[in-house]
Amino acid sequence: MSAAGANKRISLKLVLMVASAAFGGTLQYGYNLAIMNAPATFIQTFVNETFLERWDIQLKDYQVTLIWSIIVSIFSLGGFAGSLIAGPMTIRYGRKNCLLLNNVFLMTGALLAVTSRAAKSFEMIIIARVLVGINAGISMNVQPMYFGESAPKDLRGAISLSSAVFTAFGVVLGQVVGLREILGSESCWQYLLASNAIPGLVQLLTLPWFPESPRYLLIDRGDKEACIDALRRLRGCEVQSSELDEMLQEQAETKGMRARRPWELFTDRSVRWQLISVMVISSAMQLCGNDSIYFYASYIFKEAGVADDRIQYITIGTGTCELSACILCNLLVERKGRRFMLMGGYILMTVWAVVFTIALLYEHYTPWMPYISMTCIFTYIISFGLGPAGVTGVLPTEIFNQTARPAAYMIAGSMMWLNLFIIGMIFPFLVSEVREYCFVPFGAVCLLSALFVGFFLPETKGKSLSAITSEFNKLNFKGQEEKCVSPDKPLYQLDSSCRKTQGDTFTKGLNVTRSA
Repeated sequence: MSAAGANKRISLKLVLMVASAAFGGTLQYGYNLAIMNAPATFIQTFVNETFLERWDIQLKDYQVTLIWSIIVSIFSLGGFAGSLIAGPMTIRYGRKNCLLLNNVFLMTGALLAVTSRAAKSFEMIIIARVLVGINAGISMNVQPMYFGESAPKDLRGAISLSSAVFTAFGVVLGQVVGLREILGSESCWQYLLASNAIPGLVQLLTLPWFPESPRYLLIDRGDKEACIDALRRLRGCEVQSSELDEMLQEQAETKGMRARRPWELFTDRSVRWQLISVMVISSAMQLCGNDSIYFYASYIFKEAGVADDRIQYITIGTGTCELSACILCNLLVERKGRRFMLMGGYILMTVWAVVFTIALLYEHYTPWMPYISMTCIFTYIISFGLGPAGVTGVLPTEIFNQTARPAAYMIAGSMMWLNLFIIGMIFPFLVSEVREYCFVPFGAVCLLSALFVGFFLPETKGKSLSAITSEFNKLNFKGQEEKCVSPDKPLYQLDSSCRKTQGDTFTKGLNVTRSA
């Protein structure tokens, strides 16, 4: 087979693996966010009717709203729980098996949701939201890790960024399925809440056909034969010796080391700035207010004169904007780099937050100003998709080694879900208390995030772990004697005899070339 043919085969296998994992993975996060908008009124009516039938109590409006807020926001707490158990699950079961086992939470939640109406129990909806939140929390941590460890170095960013693409696709899919003409009607809302089982079923049927992460197989399990087989299936016949050497290097550096606990990272000076970077960027992803803007969109569209019966169709455009931007980011990230995309996205979001605030201040004085506000919604979401939406999930894979990576994702996921919960709780108060200035805090977060990336986050595009570690050590051990060698000198380098022995072990029985 020619080199070009091998590359095509590699690309096809990677694309199919990515689609299988992501369709039942990070797609669930966006999908389960989006499907809650359409049935809001119907579920609130169901809650009120349930109280009236059980206890002959007519709930007041604020009480119904409170229960509805719990149903919506409990998803974030489930995601927080999922991010905490994702690390131990990946260590024990592996990346792929963790994603497959994760569907237990999803299917159980879907079953509770679809039977809640017949059982006349809104509590079942709350439990279902917790379970699908756990599913999303695990997926958001494990999937980027699985992709980053399975992809070749030159495609690592683009493949890891596909997690964000599928998240945005999940938002659009949820908005479409939630249309009144499909499942967003009063008679079908329970089926809408349970429809997330279909992507999970697709993953259960397809993901077992793809290999486990090669790095996990070699470094965590010490199974060289399985690693060779995984690499052969993901790369075709062209297994680069440099990739094998890099994996051997990381294996040697972590030999005899157990998986790190999250609290151990906080006391380890050698990963201090890696940890700070992950915590800041993961928090900023939610504190920037992008998810909140979806809830604010309906109000802006009304102010712009859009008829109520058309708002649900216009809202689909917000999800489509993020999806398009994430695809563009996926195409550009290996050319422009992580820092450029991340910093550029936050700078653009800062600009649009300022314009948005000005538009809100003058919307009652200038007839065309509401249309500027509506435009700002789309441009803010596009700017988010161009960088923060995808690059944030790539960082832990690239800046932490195999033993620290699960713990790093636990911390990053915890920060993301906790801040999502906080923003979801305080955003209504921001709108009611500061009104036109409600996006000023979000703009400030975006500006500070851009400055942090510019000053403290090194570029990771196309670099080995040892090179990235050397960059961070300039901050971790600033003012002290150099703790690591320069990026062009690996921390561990195979000598000729070692290279021959270990290389033979890896390549024994491996056909490096294949006849046409």
